[in-house]
Amino acid sequence: MTRIAERTVLFADLRGSTSLYERLGNAEATSVVTHTVNALGGSVTECGGLVIKTLGDGLMAVFDTPAQGVEAAARMQETLERLVQRGSEHGASAGLRALRLQVALARGEVVEMGGDCFGDAVNVAARLLDHAGDNETLITEEVFGGIAAVDKARFRSLDWMHLRGRAEPVHVHLLGGKRAATDAAATAFGAALVPESEPEGIRLSWQRTNRLIASDRLPIVLGRSPQSAFCVDDSRVSRQHARLDWQGGVFSLTDLSINGTFVRFASGGEVLSLKRGTCTLHGGGLIALGGSPNDPSAAVVKFEIVRFGDTQPHVTET
Repeated sequence: MTRIAERTVLFADLRGSTSLYERLGNAEATSVVTHTVNALGGSVTECGGLVIKTLGDGLMAVFDTPAQGVEAAARMQETLERLVQRGSEHGASAGLRALRLQVALARGEVVEMGGDCFGDAVNVAARLLDHAGDNETLITEEVFGGIAAVDKARFRSLDWMHLRGRAEPVHVHLLGGKRAATDAAATAFGAALVPESEPEGIRLSWQRTNRLIASDRLPIVLGRSPQSAFCVDDSRVSRQHARLDWQGGVFSLTDLSINGTFVRFASGGEVLSLKRGTCTLHGGGLIALGGSPNDPSAAVVKFEIVRFGDTQPHVTET
């Protein structure tokens, strides 16, 4: 039987499962991934949703209301956190401790047929998942508009995003949580870097493009697409490669790409490789898109954290 209905569509995906197979072997890794995905599916049913299908290391689900979907997403993130914490306490492998979850939700009219769902909302949620960083939940404006004010306060706008295969951009919101920039700094550098005073802007330079971007104009996306706020036209750069955010008084960079994003700070140290991960930017240095900054042919963007002082913050381009 075919039915058309308004639904909230959720896609979830586990990151890090590939290394789990490498570390544990096929049998044990399959058991861990299956158990984890089933636990995530439990959050769906607890919130009144329906798991349409599992997708290896992920799942697709639908809900009657946006509130149900958002609550399920939050519970799924908490569930994975508990599983990873429990595994760490019992000496689980580094592969299990490296598991991360990406969740995306969209809402709209879907066609329900043969136990599956089809339609624009399904496509948007699936494509939006590509833009989620580690342990992030992204939702569209249609989902955001259907939740209570107290829940809206947990989100911040990422503005409009262009999704692969879709002509019209989508207004996206990010669920706040433990993945704050200060937490990312602690993960990447051992201790969070607390600036003496708030930086107000960041300068990005690539070839002849030089932009000074005020913190209140973020987030922006760096990528090959002409619609990207900072366009880097190079074959190894994804259309929407990385996202630059301002949160908690610091700048953070999140990799959204296939080929990876790499950071090397002017203060020295090793090249930091982001694989769907996030790091805090401080001082200045290089952001390499799609290849290491040690590769002379890589697309390398110079960055510098700046303070405007008494000048008026704005965006400039030369």
